[in-house]
Amino acid sequence: MSNRARIDAVQKAASRSIRTFSRPQDAQGRPLRVSSLFGSRTFNSERMRDRVPPEVFAKWVETVEHGRKLDRPVADAIAHAVKEWALEQGVSHFCHWFHPMTGSTAEKHDSFLWFDKDGRPIEKFTGSMLLQSEPDASSFPSGGMRSTFEARGYTAWDPTSPMFIMESPTGRTLCIPSAFLGYHGQALDEKAPLLRSMEALSRSATRLLTALGESTHRVTVTVGPEQEYFLVDRAYAGLRPDLVIAGRSLLGARPPKGQMLEDHYFGSIPVRVQAFMEEVELELHLLGVSAKTRHNEVAPCQFELAPIYAEANLAADHNQLVMQTMRKVAMRHDFMLLLHEKPFAFVNGSGKHINWSLQDSRGENLLDPGKNPQENLRFLTFLAATLLGVYRHAAVLRASIASHGNDFRLGANEAPPAIMSVFLGDFLSRICDGIASGDVSTLDAGQAMIELGINRLPAIAKDNTDRNRTSPFAFTGNKFEFRAVGSSASISFPTTCLNAAVADGIDQIHAWVSEAGGGTAAVMAAVRRALQESTPVRFDGNGYGAEWVIEAERRGLPHARNTPAALAALATDAASDLFKRHGVFSHEELHSRFEVRVEQYNKKVEIEADVLKDIVDVSVLPITIAELAEARAHADVGPAAARRFHELGLRVEAVDAARQALDVALRGVGEGSEAERAAAFCAHVVPALLALREACDATEAMVNDNRWPLPRYREMLFLS
Repeated sequence: MSNRARIDAVQKAASRSIRTFSRPQDAQGRPLRVSSLFGSRTFNSERMRDRVPPEVFAKWVETVEHGRKLDRPVADAIAHAVKEWALEQGVSHFCHWFHPMTGSTAEKHDSFLWFDKDGRPIEKFTGSMLLQSEPDASSFPSGGMRSTFEARGYTAWDPTSPMFIMESPTGRTLCIPSAFLGYHGQALDEKAPLLRSMEALSRSATRLLTALGESTHRVTVTVGPEQEYFLVDRAYAGLRPDLVIAGRSLLGARPPKGQMLEDHYFGSIPVRVQAFMEEVELELHLLGVSAKTRHNEVAPCQFELAPIYAEANLAADHNQLVMQTMRKVAMRHDFMLLLHEKPFAFVNGSGKHINWSLQDSRGENLLDPGKNPQENLRFLTFLAATLLGVYRHAAVLRASIASHGNDFRLGANEAPPAIMSVFLGDFLSRICDGIASGDVSTLDAGQAMIELGINRLPAIAKDNTDRNRTSPFAFTGNKFEFRAVGSSASISFPTTCLNAAVADGIDQIHAWVSEAGGGTAAVMAAVRRALQESTPVRFDGNGYGAEWVIEAERRGLPHARNTPAALAALATDAASDLFKRHGVFSHEELHSRFEVRVEQYNKKVEIEADVLKDIVDVSVLPITIAELAEARAHADVGPAAARRFHELGLRVEAVDAARQALDVALRGVGEGSEAERAAAFCAHVVPALLALREACDATEAMVNDNRWPLPRYREMLFLS
């Protein structure tokens, strides 16, 4: 690594041409509308209806809407239809595409090639091949549920998520969205628990709606995850081992300019970046992913993509496709995509805001204030149930978004604090306070709404609800925004935990209503009781303020300041009881999530330590020592030269001391349990990494520019 390579990278990044690409066209050579090409690579419900017999389609609809099992003749008919469609599209292979506990996706490709009884080659795809596959279960994280010699695992088709075609430069593959289960039925993935949590919440919400006098056969969890990310030119990334291996810069001096002028947010999108965005959107639209919004984010080189909401398990699949597609397309445009929560110090990190709501089988949003007392009673009931669930299970929700990367972001000036609280805004807070105080407890639902001034609450309450970016869980009109999720995370586990927590709140309100004999008076009493209990979790103020930490402690809210402390909540009886009660996780399955996440934390810290040690040993120290030797040769030129020689000597000593301290911290981690090691990594290694970084950053500011080999912040953030 040399300065010449860095200068070449700067010149290459500055002279990049804008990549162009071909858009699908109609017969007259005009670009197709998005509505015409959207989902063309998916075997969606329209294609299913067109290609299978009506009775098969009806059975599939029953499976999707009511969870009925598909019998073998139906599966065979669907398999034949999707095979013929895929072959028409030039597909040669298929795979069960699933979400193991790595946080990303996995796939094993099988060819359609088969041989008939006479040995002639044919294409074959049966119902059994569609419904199930058998990848090696021992090679994925299991948290102790599977041993190395226990290799058998199964992927099972999720018929609620459309099959799709992934395209490579030389071929196409049919992807079958699937759950991943162990030989004894344990969930080894992120999707199976998510589907269970959706079913649990649907059961609870449907039962409560019946108590409210409404009829629905299903309640759907809808999710819209906003995705933040950074783009860095590949020429720079290739010279930064920390970006390549750890996903974030482990050192780098503060640039003269960061985000202080606030000129990047919603600014004009750089032409080269917009070309990237447009190709990403095309790829996603072909896959049926609704890429809706694009814009510059706050930090330089930071951007955001947001979809239209979808059913939670489909949204989880789509978000994985968003991340996968952005990585692939970024390479074509000579960018490196950074999804780490804090890839650069001194500027904002990246999150993934999950917009979460509930919808009944008639398509009505249960968190949408209505036009009459009955609709508003329903709204207040589900609002209160959500608040109660979040309050009672705040520690679990905090654990659901815990990661080493998110530790650098939570509580910083761009992200909510590590204290779970709910923002409602002045208008809704006043309503909740009025109900909780008992001022309207003697009135029926209609009179209570009039008394509170919400008998004509608008169907869209956006003008009555401000936004609070310091809140981890904010009501934003007709949905909640779970803002604390990290940008690199799968949305499945946080959504699973949120679903279970809210289902628990709903069940509690239903129990209170049932105990009181039912009726609107009983509902209002249960809502009041839920709002009274959950009052501590409601906070509309500045979540960044130091006074909120003190106030939250006074209220009894949990405050896990780092990942090891947060993950401990998953190992409690309270968490185990919650998930077992709703059939989401067995005790064994939940413990596996705890073990996997703790181990991931440890490995990521250890990787960062190894990468930074390597950079210091092969670059920072040798170059600084060479700079010191040169300064020594000129130390007698004058006072400035003498000071430079002296200061460089101090810098070498500081870097060397911090480097040795990191080794000491690593040796102190020991050989205990993963949880014990995580506590040691957090307490000793992470601070040692920060201290070594600070020493390196101070050194970078002194080393001659024609010698420093690593692309600097000012280049990566402003010369892409």
